[in-house]
Amino acid sequence: MNEPRSADPPAITINDRVLHQIIDGFGVSTAFRRNELIRALPEDKRREVLDLWFSRERGAGLSILRLGIGSAPLGSPYDEMVSIQPEDPGGPDAPPAYVWDGDDNSQVWMAKAAQEYGVRRFFAVAWSAPGYMKDTGEDRNGGRLKPEWQQAYADYLVQYTRFYAQEGIQITELGFANEPDWTAPHASMRFSPEEAARFVKVLGPIASGVRLVCCESVGWTEARAYTSAIEADAGARRWVKVHTGHSYATPVDSPLPTERPTWMSEWHPNGTCWNENWYDGSGSDGFTIALAVHDALTLGGVSGYLYWLGASTGKTRALLLIDEEAKTYRVSKRLWALAAYSRFVRPGAVRLDVAVAKPALKVSAFRNPDGSRVVEVLNTGMAPVTWEGVDGHVSAYLTDEDESLGSLPVEGGAVTLPPRALTTIVLGQT
Repeated sequence: MNEPRSADPPAITINDRVLHQIIDGFGVSTAFRRNELIRALPEDKRREVLDLWFSRERGAGLSILRLGIGSAPLGSPYDEMVSIQPEDPGGPDAPPAYVWDGDDNSQVWMAKAAQEYGVRRFFAVAWSAPGYMKDTGEDRNGGRLKPEWQQAYADYLVQYTRFYAQEGIQITELGFANEPDWTAPHASMRFSPEEAARFVKVLGPIASGVRLVCCESVGWTEARAYTSAIEADAGARRWVKVHTGHSYATPVDSPLPTERPTWMSEWHPNGTCWNENWYDGSGSDGFTIALAVHDALTLGGVSGYLYWLGASTGKTRALLLIDEEAKTYRVSKRLWALAAYSRFVRPGAVRLDVAVAKPALKVSAFRNPDGSRVVEVLNTGMAPVTWEGVDGHVSAYLTDEDESLGSLPVEGGAVTLPPRALTTIVLGQT
C-alpha cells in the first residue's frame, strides 16, 4: 500500500497480522428436484446455467453443492420425498433392503456436472428418516425418530454416502437433520438439542471419511442450543466437525459457541414475487443478499455460506428463475451478489482484520491460498467513497443495478466505491 494522499486516515486499512476464520466455500442447494429443472433445459441453456453457478470466469465459481437425502419421485410435488429404503424391512434389526438407481432424481448428474468445474465439497442432508422409523409413521409433519431405529437410521445415512462413492462422488459433509426445531408440512423430523447430541454418538463412529454436521436449525440464534449441547457432551463433540444454522427465524449476528467451523447453510429472503433488481428496498434484492453474506462472514465468523435455492420456478427468490414452458431462464442480482464473494474468495482463504474510516462501508478482506488478497466493499451510503493508497497489481469489479462484476478502473492508486454498490477488489500476491 502507498501512503494516502490526504491527511485523513484511509477509508480502509487491512491488518494482515490479525487472522479470523478459514473459508470452506460458498454454495447452493438443488434439493427437492430443482436439479431436474436444469437438466430439462436445452443443452446450450443448461451449460449456461452451470456456468453461472460454477464457472470462475463466467459465473459465481461456487464450491459447495448441498444435496437432499431423499428426493421426490417423478411426477410428484416438489415437497414429496422418497428414500433409498422406502419400505420397512421388517423392523430395526432386519437386514436393510436398499434401493439405488444411480441417479437419485438427477442429483448424481448435477454432482458430476459440478465436479467438472472443480467442485469437491458435497454436503448431503436428510430432511427426515423414512416414515416407518418415526413415531408418526410418515415422512411429513415432523415426528421423532424412534429410539430403537437409531442404529438403522445411522446405517441408512452411511449407505447413502456409499452409493454416491460408487458413482465417483465423495460426500464430504453429512447432516442427519434439517431444521429439527420446526415441524414442516413437507418432509421433516424433530430432534431436541439433547436428542441430537445422543444420535451423533450413534452416527459418528460409523460415518468414516465424512465430516458430520449438526444441526441445521431454522434460525441462527436457535442454532446456539444445538451447538451448546454438542459442545457440552465430550462424546458428541468428538464427532461433529461443522456446526450449521439457517437464517429464517433469526439472522447471523454473532458466532456460534464453538471453535469448530460454522456454516450458514440455508436461507433466502422473504417475498411474494420474482425480483431481479439490485436495490429496491424490497428485502429480496441483490443488495440484501450482499449485506447478509457480509454479516455472516464478519459478525458470525462463518466458514461456509449456502444459498437456498440455486434455481426454481414461479414467484421464487432463488438465484435463477426457470421457465419450464419456454425452456429458458432468468438471472437475478442475488446471483451476482453471491458471486462477488464466491468467485474471488476461494476455499482455504483466511479472513483478515480490517479498520474502516467511513461508517457507510461494510468491508471484509481475505487472503487466498495463492497469496492474493480480496477486499469486498459494500457501500451502503448515498455518496461515492474513494479508497486511496492502493498499490501493486490491482483489479476491481463492480456489482450494482447496471453491472454484474463489471470492470472498475483503478487510477493513481485509488478506487472509487460507488454508492449502494458492491465493489470487489483483488490485490496481487504479497
